[in-house]
Amino acid sequence: MEKKEMSMETRLLLAFLLMGLVLFGTQYLYKPPPAAKPPAKAQSSEPAQAKTAPDAAPVTKTPAPAVAEPAEIPGQIHADKEETFAIDTDYYHVEFSNKGAVVRSWVLKAYKDRNGKPLELVNPQAPGKVPAPFSLAFKNPPATDPNNGLFAVKRTGNDVEFEYSDGRLLVKKSFAFRQKSYLVAVRSEVTDNGTLAPHTLEWRGGFGDQTISNAASTEHAVYYDQSNSKLYEKDAKEAKNGPVSFSGQFSYAGIEDQFFAAVFLPEKPGPMEITVYSDSVPAASGGDQPRVGAAVGGDGVNAFSLFVGPKDTDLLGRVDKKLESLIDWGWFEIIAKPLFLVMNWTADHWIHNWGWTIILVTVAITMLLFPLRISSMKSARKMQRLQPQIKAINEKYKNVKLNDPRKQEQNEELMALYKREGVNPVGGCLPMLIQLPFLYAFYRVLAVSISLRGAGWLWVHDLSQPETLPIRMLPVILIITQFLTQKMTPAPGVDPSQQKMMMFMPLVLGYMFYFLPSGLVLYYLTSNLVGILQQWILNRGATPAPAAVEAKPAAKRKK
Repeated sequence: MEKKEMSMETRLLLAFLLMGLVLFGTQYLYKPPPAAKPPAKAQSSEPAQAKTAPDAAPVTKTPAPAVAEPAEIPGQIHADKEETFAIDTDYYHVEFSNKGAVVRSWVLKAYKDRNGKPLELVNPQAPGKVPAPFSLAFKNPPATDPNNGLFAVKRTGNDVEFEYSDGRLLVKKSFAFRQKSYLVAVRSEVTDNGTLAPHTLEWRGGFGDQTISNAASTEHAVYYDQSNSKLYEKDAKEAKNGPVSFSGQFSYAGIEDQFFAAVFLPEKPGPMEITVYSDSVPAASGGDQPRVGAAVGGDGVNAFSLFVGPKDTDLLGRVDKKLESLIDWGWFEIIAKPLFLVMNWTADHWIHNWGWTIILVTVAITMLLFPLRISSMKSARKMQRLQPQIKAINEKYKNVKLNDPRKQEQNEELMALYKREGVNPVGGCLPMLIQLPFLYAFYRVLAVSISLRGAGWLWVHDLSQPETLPIRMLPVILIITQFLTQKMTPAPGVDPSQQKMMMFMPLVLGYMFYFLPSGLVLYYLTSNLVGILQQWILNRGATPAPAAVEAKPAAKRKK
């Protein structure tokens, strides 16, 4: 305990004593020297003591306590040269550098990129442009930047310990890997002149699969706020004017792309901080591009369980229940999650192909909605019988402008007619309205389900991405089927000019789907094909209303 109460003068004296020993060839002075050397040490140290602190002469008479003091004030701890090495587990190949104690490469062995190579999570365009993953960031930077220091390395199996000191700043980092786990125990500690220095651990310049189209758009800094049970996603735009920090009671925080994540889970409850960065990094296609980055921590000693791996529903639940919230099912979770579970079971236990699974599930959904299509057809037929009366009302007000008060009278007459005849003018839109939640649910399933990543079907290589053909065939076929659907579906009461405008809708729809995941296009295309078959059956079974019956309502309206 007495050692902790040394005065600043004694500390300076010991520092100069250690520097003198280094000049005489000693590399590491944080360990006590052999007992045979104290006399020589005292002789070589006396001149320095006489020059710097004459009143400290009593220390030279009792050299033993002076030798023990480096345990409290670390000497210089560093490696002689930069070196890299790798840690291999069943799931990872991770390359470290002792310069800064950082990660140069983090490869997931079980997953491939679009080029068929093991998936690299560290953006290869980022080194040299931004700090490497697990660099340290400080709000109050110390005089020495530890990110440029050559750390001493100690390895024990799959555990790695880094240590660096310049005699004042002491930095320690450790990584403990398991052979069959996506969890890594990570710890960092920084003291500056004996005082803990708050810091964060960075992962900047992008994250995840860089071989997909527009990879930057899928990347986010993430944190889960326990106070309101909500997952927050921040992209590079969040920090376009400079780094932005968030703190609170977070279950985890880190960085992600569409299907993978690197998130830190605190080992004990308490406040946690995440800083979001926007870094300009060269893009594979040329030019610079803003990429999101994150730094997590905030204390002088940070201890985490680090998850680096796929956002797989079953895996996340087994690793840590908190991580299940990494999968954002969106607004219609009540539809999207059950939909995924049904599709996942069908693909795993029955069909073993996600493309055919999408088709089968879509057919089932469309058949379940068939009664709504029948109801829509009946509503359309009723509207057809009312066309003479509707036409008469429209003719009555054909020269009335939209801002004319009499336009309201026209609408009132039409609504009165619909009410009297028991017709819902928007009844024909019901199937489309019901289909929209399923469309969004399919989109979310494709966006978050790693099971669909790399899943092929016929000529499609990856259902989670747009087609790779020069001309994407699924959107082209979708446009054709949409034209057929409009042609076959009755549109009573629609103005001819409006009908001409509606003919452009398939082109607009095709353009929208051209850039969406091919699995989503396959869903909508299958729904169209089944809908065309259903409409053909309904059109064959329906009998047109007699002309006399159509004329009757018109006569009534004239009265």
